[in-house]
Amino acid sequence: MASLKALKIRIGSVKSTQKITKAMKMVAAAKLRRAQEAAVQGRPYAERLEKVMASLASKVVLSESSPKLLAGTGKDQVHLIVVATSERGLAGAFNTNIVRAARKKAAELEKAGKTVRFYIAGKKGRAVIKRFHAQQIAADHEMGHIKYVTFSDAQALAQDIIARFESGEFDVAHLFYAKFQSALVQIPTGQQIIPVPMPEGGAAQGSAAVEYEPDEESILADLLPRNVAVQIFRALLENAASEQGSRMNAMDNATRNAGDMINRLSIQYNRSRQAAITTELVEIISGAEAL
Repeated sequence: MASLKALKIRIGSVKSTQKITKAMKMVAAAKLRRAQEAAVQGRPYAERLEKVMASLASKVVLSESSPKLLAGTGKDQVHLIVVATSERGLAGAFNTNIVRAARKKAAELEKAGKTVRFYIAGKKGRAVIKRFHAQQIAADHEMGHIKYVTFSDAQALAQDIIARFESGEFDVAHLFYAKFQSALVQIPTGQQIIPVPMPEGGAAQGSAAVEYEPDEESILADLLPRNVAVQIFRALLENAASEQGSRMNAMDNATRNAGDMINRLSIQYNRSRQAAITTELVEIISGAEAL
């Protein structure tokens, strides 16, 4: 049984930890509000642009002059998996779930005979991917210098990915992130960003005849790179909100667990102290009777 001094030290240590986790929960809650607003505000534009791209793509007859981001390379062999995670830990299973979803997709592609490469955006996804896919990492970007995500940050990533695509490093790119639903629920999400996925069922059916000026291909040549940047920007915003929500929940659980541990240790301390006092009283009484 631990001594009274050891129990007292341990109780003090757990109380100090509880204060830290409680403070981290409050900080995460404060950051969550701003991050959630940014994520929610960014969704309509990204979703609408994605639909516009699919609509335009369904009306274009692919040819050699078609934008490469739309037509693709003509192959489907090399897949790039972009894994967007956070730069900091203590966020529960937030990063683990994203990496697990990305690795599951990689396993499916490899089973189908495809070549898989990873593009890491965020420090916390690096360790697991390096452990299992060290030879498949195409790029590794740390984003610790970013305090608040801006479109220029996403645009820099998009330009690098597009440059790699145009140089022939891969044929298809998939983006993995966590979609924010609530502080308790963050959904690991994967989507194809290069080339633009065609709408289900192929070309749009029953749509009104629309003439574009300039033509669809010229419009797509300008909008396709922006669409990649916008989808990455949405993923980063969703991740920022999901990270704070997951951290707030994790720190709340840690604070509760610390409270439970303090109660158990306090009971153990009181019992040990009572046993020590009882032993001393017995010894005093026994000594008095012996006299």
